[in-house]
Amino acid sequence: MTESLFPIPEPGSAKEDPAVASGPPRLARPNREQMELRAVDLESLLPADHEARAVWEFVEWVDVEPLYAGIRSVEGVAGRPATDPRIYLALWLYATLQGVGSARALARLTEQHDAYRWICGGVTVNHHSLSDFRLQQAGYLDRLLTHSVAVLMSRGLVRMQRVAQDGMRVRASAGASSFRRKPTLHKCLKAAQAQVAQLRQELQADPEATQRRVVEARHRAAEDRQRRVAEALEQMAEVEARKPKAEREKARVSTTDPQARIMKMADGGFRPAYNVQFAVDTETQIIVGVDLDNRGSDLGRIGPMLDQLETRYARRPRQHLVDGGFVVRDDIEAAAQAGTLIYAPVMKPKDPHQNRYDPRPTDLPEVAAWRQRMSTQEAREIYKQRAATVECANALARQRGLRQFAVRGAAKARAVTLWMALAHNLKRCLSLGAFPLVVTA
Repeated sequence: MTESLFPIPEPGSAKEDPAVASGPPRLARPNREQMELRAVDLESLLPADHEARAVWEFVEWVDVEPLYAGIRSVEGVAGRPATDPRIYLALWLYATLQGVGSARALARLTEQHDAYRWICGGVTVNHHSLSDFRLQQAGYLDRLLTHSVAVLMSRGLVRMQRVAQDGMRVRASAGASSFRRKPTLHKCLKAAQAQVAQLRQELQADPEATQRRVVEARHRAAEDRQRRVAEALEQMAEVEARKPKAEREKARVSTTDPQARIMKMADGGFRPAYNVQFAVDTETQIIVGVDLDNRGSDLGRIGPMLDQLETRYARRPRQHLVDGGFVVRDDIEAAAQAGTLIYAPVMKPKDPHQNRYDPRPTDLPEVAAWRQRMSTQEAREIYKQRAATVECANALARQRGLRQFAVRGAAKARAVTLWMALAHNLKRCLSLGAFPLVVTA
């Protein structure tokens, strides 16, 4: 009989019954110390239809020459090469689509996640540079929003015949307990000035290097608090002006984010927040206008948004849809005179016997026409598009993290809002098949 490596059962022999088998189970256990060699390039990490590739395609078409102007690393001069601004632009657009709003979290993802590693292409980034780029390019982002929408309009994909506008309150990076009245702010300012002076004397004493670094950090923090308290005192005049004369002594401003204001939120509570305004083309759900302020009411916001659209695209929409919180008679009149019809619900009159759609004796012709227009079934069908478009854009923004700002100040909060608008439009372009784009900013 020929010898074999394993015993060969005799033909026709019965197989061993598993129920009768004895001994410990034979298992395949993980061995995480096993060495593996893999030949993988970044290009093969993502499928051809991955969203990160579409983001990079958009970024490649963008004119980044304005971003190159501030780069001091040039050819022929010694020094480390600067990171391509396209990498930062693509990283933040893709991160915004994925709901990532932290620079530190994004920096970790560039080391751990294939999509972010593919965008970087072997270039190392850190959270400091990511944070600076995100917040310091608001002007460039605003122009990019204008030009990208203008390109879509030139191709006939966006007509901007009908636009819907809505506002949403977004929590500020401040607590309600940080709001102080004017006497308390003066006390805080004096305390901050005294602390800065004391720390400056400690720095001049030139202690040991380690202790000096600690004192310098404390000194920077004290100076930052002094600056914020001083800014809060500057904002106090604006807050007092909005209150009745009898209540101006109760005016309060936050020492954490002096530009934030207490607003009534969607759940009925009152918290520090900013009012974010989006204007959306109803046919494509492309965001065509963005605004941010610290007013808790939407009253009077129709005119500024229509003016913004005219400044951006040299045209106004023929129809503008808003909810009842925007309605101001002067705005309806001014919009109609400029060629834009307002579609907004007519408030129920106090007199139960009076028809809300009947013109009032004090109504201007444009306001009377608005009342009669909203009484028609056609106008009501048109108005239904508001909730299906701009409120959808607001909901998507909240899903992507626009629930509370992680930054302080209206300028930085506006920059974050512009990132949201650009990411939203990029996603809509993918759905509309609008690629490739030729965009200049």
